[in-house]
Amino acid sequence: MKNLLFAIAAILFIAACATEDQKGWKEMSLLEYGVPITIAAPDSVNVKTMDFGLQRDITIQDGDNYSLQIYASDAITSDVKQVKDQQLAIVKENRYFKNVIEESDNGFIYQNQIDSTKSNYGFRYVVLKGDKEYIFRTGLIGSYTEEQVRKMYNSVQEGGK
Repeated sequence: MKNLLFAIAAILFIAACATEDQKGWKEMSLLEYGVPITIAAPDSVNVKTMDFGLQRDITIQDGDNYSLQIYASDAITSDVKQVKDQQLAIVKENRYFKNVIEESDNGFIYQNQIDSTKSNYGFRYVVLKGDKEYIFRTGLIGSYTEEQVRKMYNSVQEGGK
């Protein structure tokens, strides 16, 4: 009984944190941009798309605190962990890479250490749907705190849940 109460309390705490993380954000369907996924995003985002033939690039921005890049392409594998591991290997090649903060089968949050006083955080999150691969990441331009990155990372997990 004690374990059941603890489990229920933990679930309620996690749900409350997720809701608090996305406070002021709304569900946003990406279907009109060719991505059959719903995320959580600020109200006033600006969306830009570029089609490179084999890959589609969707950028979603709101000021300096929210910049999300999505790469959509044909999937080469049905193993999401394999794609995530490839993304992790790419991130680790960066000369400023310091460490992985959080990791799951679908994604990870990482830290880059620019110098002894400046850290920058980023993430990758992989979704495979049908024959398509969607790689979510922090925007290419900007510097983000761990808190900002966690909020974006949580926001791309199907409606920010």
